Amino acid sequence: MERFVADQIKYGLRHIPLNAAKSFFVPSSSRETQALRGRGFIRGVCHPGEDYEQIKKANIRWVRIDIPFPYGEGNTLSGAYLRFKERAESYARQGIRVMAVTPYPRDYIAAGIDFRRPEHEARLGEIALFFLRDLKGIVSAYQITNEMGIPHFTIPVTMKEAARFIGLQLKAMHPEKGSVLIGYNSAGPQADLHLLMKPYHRYCDYVGIDIYVGCFSNVGGYLWFFDLMLRYLWAYTRKPLLLQEFGYIGGGEAKSKREKEAILRAYGVRTPQEAKDNILSFVEKLPRRLREHVEKVGGGDPSRYYGLLFRSDLNNHLYRELPRRTHIPGYPHTPQGQADFYRDILPRLYRLPYLCGAFIYCYSDAERCYICGQEDCPTETRWGLVDCAGREKPSYFSVRDAFGLMG
Repeated sequence: MERFVADQIKYGLRHIPLNAAKSFFVPSSSRETQALRGRGFIRGVCHPGEDYEQIKKANIRWVRIDIPFPYGEGNTLSGAYLRFKERAESYARQGIRVMAVTPYPRDYIAAGIDFRRPEHEARLGEIALFFLRDLKGIVSAYQITNEMGIPHFTIPVTMKEAARFIGLQLKAMHPEKGSVLIGYNSAGPQADLHLLMKPYHRYCDYVGIDIYVGCFSNVGGYLWFFDLMLRYLWAYTRKPLLLQEFGYIGGGEAKSKREKEAILRAYGVRTPQEAKDNILSFVEKLPRRLREHVEKVGGGDPSRYYGLLFRSDLNNHLYRELPRRTHIPGYPHTPQGQADFYRDILPRLYRLPYLCGAFIYCYSDAERCYICGQEDCPTETRWGLVDCAGREKPSYFSVRDAFGLMG
């Protein structure tokens, strides 16, 4: 994990300021970008529901969903893949286009396809072509895997291996893709990934980026952060850009010192230092999903556990809070604050000539946080345009109105 973070900082300092400044001196568009925008600004959402009319009434025209690894035992198509295909067909029949996210490196390795070995590399291209052919007329665009550089998505491969994993699939798909869009994404600026991907940009119709401001760690931000990150990426890649994920949490607040102490006591300690001194016992008492996540990202090394829980984003999951500085000024983490965020950010994004579309994260609130498994953890439960019962939140109407003005 430390290597991922160190490289992000090293390459970020080297490339982000330079290219952000450079963006003011390069053309703000290209023929390739104009052609993609000419097909219509992509107005999408991640993790959609099945209320197709509700989705379409919000002027959402694309959905972004994950493809499971396609093969089960005996190299037969898995039930999960067949269910995905049926679901994707349902959206396509409704006139909603599908952006499909291909599986993670770990999924291939778990299936016995260790692409780090030369004799297995060909299988990457074969499976990529299988997706393209089997889902023809159903899927309109592909994102090759997701957010390489985020440790829990990337492990067990390195960044160089991750870039090759993406690139070989893009190269295989490119000759047969026709009008289908293909590309990849990064979590934030991720300059190291984009540098490694430069030899493969010739095969990309777009380069994607995920941007979250004022939602993670104890860090705030401003709307202009979106402009800065997109400007940098445009100058760095000169490829049409897609904002593959962005959003704003619609609930959650900071915990008091007394509330935090009560949470620690429930896990058998009184202070963070006491947790550090008894880290294995402390981790063992955590909710199962959170414990498993710490053990996985920490690589089974107990010396890493304290830092993960008390000095990273996982601290918000431990305390089930959004710290006081974790917001954009003027946009509180409330249903109305979330709605105001979309009201203001969407027209701003649409005005950027090198941006060809955006996918909102996400369509619905969640019952439980997928990282820690807790119901009252706001970090991954309150992103939705609709609540868990499918009722429209104020943000739904902000998105409907803003998307309705886009071509």
